[in-house]
Amino acid sequence: MSRIRRPDAVEHADRVIKKKRCKRKVRVVLKRPMPRISMTLQRLFESCREVFKGPGTVPSPRDVKKLCHILDGMKPEDVGLSRDLQFFKPKDVVEGSSRVTFTTIYQCENFSLCIFFLPATAVIPLHNHPEMTVFNKLLLGTMHIKAYDWVDPLNPNTPASPPSTSRLARMKANRTFTAPCNTSVLYPTSGGNIHEFTAVTPCAVLDVMGPPYSKDDGRDCSYYKDTPCGADGCGWLEEIEMPKESEMDGIEYLGPKIFDFTT
Repeated sequence: MSRIRRPDAVEHADRVIKKKRCKRKVRVVLKRPMPRISMTLQRLFESCREVFKGPGTVPSPRDVKKLCHILDGMKPEDVGLSRDLQFFKPKDVVEGSSRVTFTTIYQCENFSLCIFFLPATAVIPLHNHPEMTVFNKLLLGTMHIKAYDWVDPLNPNTPASPPSTSRLARMKANRTFTAPCNTSVLYPTSGGNIHEFTAVTPCAVLDVMGPPYSKDDGRDCSYYKDTPCGADGCGWLEEIEMPKESEMDGIEYLGPKIFDFTT
């Protein structure tokens, strides 16, 4: 009889072991950490997808207000930043460096979400945003912003022109901002489309651009040197070669992920 019972006992033991193994496998899967997600960042992404319709379009006032409302409420933690800018990996930071660093959260043909990190005294030189609408949200630090728009060349009050390489522009902003502060918006031909950032303290600024830069589509970045002309806050802007200080280093985005549920 013992010979007959032995196979049953072995089979029963095998079934018990298999069940235990299956349970262990399930427990391992359940212990895997879920991907980090920021509801505010996710809402910003989904709203950008609705608002930005592609090249040649400008968001409606209602859509601008909608994005500003989301951005105004954003905190550094929503993109994985701590208050002391501990977002960088050690190898990404050079002690005493004034070089600007950036990371791309998301980019498609209609819009992009990027964060720029500026050490104290760092400068993003005077540059333009051709055919673009841009939302700037200062997340951390204190930054000085200088911005211009082109003056209508047919304006009868336009002062005499200097050499033909320069073009008249009117200053739209020349002030210092400290986070937290409201979002600033620039449009293709207004709002300070040509601007310069200077970090008073270490800064982090979130840029929402629609559409993004694209040299192939005629949206290349141009740089300028400004010369005040003393006429109604105007200045002469001369296009220059890309300044050395405009060179930036890209780093991996380490913050909460965005989920595109349409793909």
